[in-house]
Amino acid sequence: MTPRPNAVLFTCTLNAVRSPMAEALAKKYYGGEMRIESAGVRAGETDGFAMVAMQEIGLDIIRHWPRTFEELEFVDFDLVIALSTSAHRKAEEFFHGRAQVEYWPTEDATALEGARDQKLEAFREVRDGLLTRIKQRFG
Repeated sequence: MTPRPNAVLFTCTLNAVRSPMAEALAKKYYGGEMRIESAGVRAGETDGFAMVAMQEIGLDIIRHWPRTFEELEFVDFDLVIALSTSAHRKAEEFFHGRAQVEYWPTEDATALEGARDQKLEAFREVRDGLLTRIKQRFG
């Protein structure tokens, strides 16, 4: 297994669903061992379905404030995990050799049309998929 990094940044397009979910999940399990943050290519608004999906497992992202790469105060990340194509491109450019960049293609749950229950299930699938991947990556 790869050694755990000291600082990890999760990124997605708007820092509104995928990366804040990943940040909260990783902090729950590894927050005492490494610095964990999130950012987006652009700043959106934290999604209500994401908040509900995280509350279901006891994690609160209600106070999450979406921000961009340029708004990061700390930039000495060992590992950047991009969850969208645009975030992967931006991370490669922004960190250009200063951090390892991994791409974990993750579905955008906001793109799903349908009833509330169907939408919420899509957010749960993203949450659960991220948790599985985080545990696999960090042990």
